[in-house]
Amino acid sequence: MKNYISAGTTLTITAAADITSGEGVLVGALFGVAVTDIATGEAGEIALTGVYDLPKAPSQAWTQGAKVYWDDTAKQCTTAATGNTLIGAATRAVGGGASETIGTVRLNGTA
Repeated sequence: MKNYISAGTTLTITAAADITSGEGVLVGALFGVAVTDIATGEAGEIALTGVYDLPKAPSQAWTQGAKVYWDDTAKQCTTAATGNTLIGAATRAVGGGASETIGTVRLNGTA
C-alpha cells in the first residue's frame, strides 16, 4: 500500500538534553527507550515497544501485569497514575525497598 510509512516500533527524535542509551524518554505523549546515546540537539532513535529494565520508585512493590507510568520529573517508573504517563505494564513482580530500584516493563507503544 502506498501510504505505509513504517512499523512504528521506533521514532526519530531531536534530543532536548543529552540522552544515554537505555534511558527512558518522554516526548509529548510518547514514551520510548533511547537506542543509542543522543547528544543535545541531535537526532536519534527511541524504541516505542519491547520489554526493558527501567528505574522504578524504590518504595513501590509491583505485581506482574500492574500498569506502569513514567514520572518525568523523577525520571523513573511508578504505579502512581496521577500526573504521570502510562507507558506499559510490569512483566514480573518486584518488591519495594531501597535495593529494589529496577522494574521490568513491557512498553505499550501507545499515546
